[in-house]
Amino acid sequence: MNTDNHTDQEIRNFYNLKNIAVVGMSTNQEKPSHYVSKYLIQQGYNIIPVNPTIDEILNKKCYKMVSQIAEEIDIVDVFRKSEDVMPVVEDVIKKKGVKLIWLQKGIFSPEAEELAKKNGIDFIYNRCMLEEHQRLMLAEK
Repeated sequence: MNTDNHTDQEIRNFYNLKNIAVVGMSTNQEKPSHYVSKYLIQQGYNIIPVNPTIDEILNKKCYKMVSQIAEEIDIVDVFRKSEDVMPVVEDVIKKKGVKLIWLQKGIFSPEAEELAKKNGIDFIYNRCMLEEHQRLMLAEK
């Protein structure tokens, strides 16, 4: 699976955005959705968990859907199977102000990408937020 065609500089710029909703976040510390989110919190990002089956993760209120979150969201980081991405994007569109949908490694939905872009939301796929942050942001320090 290929990745999107964003340049390193474009991805670096996305890391200036601080409010990240994490769809599919888990309480299981061994799952990427948990340890990637924990890493991002340690880097100063505001993480908002989204999982319909959990009330709280990492001492943060967990929401059932992105559209239910009252505060501003810049990025929606998705840890769901490729076939489950379209309903997430349809929900994200209801939440005004989202600038980017980021699909983690191994995840891609061309239909969801088309819908997001048609609604003015940028789209990254098959990339890990933790790995890209370490590659692009920590290398600069």
